Amino acid sequence: MEAWRILAAALLVVPGVIGILLVMAKARERTGESSAVAVTGLVALTALAVAAVLTLTVLPVVVTWVLSGAVALTVSVLALAS
Repeated sequence: MEAWRILAAALLVVPGVIGILLVMAKARERTGESSAVAVTGLVALTALAVAAVLTLTVLPVVVTWVLSGAVALTVSVLALAS
């Protein structure tokens, strides 16, 4: 496995976990139900895991770095906006 894939996956996962926590907090604000928060967290975690596995295995270079950058930018904007 190439080193750039591992670095890109790490740069995807770290802000992704923070993003999951932000999304779960927003779900708790809107619904107030713990079951909705759990489902939201599970869906977000699954999407992040799939993206990380694809990053580590099959995605081309440009797509990998765009995905990592987009997740980092989105989480940064969400963190600053809330």
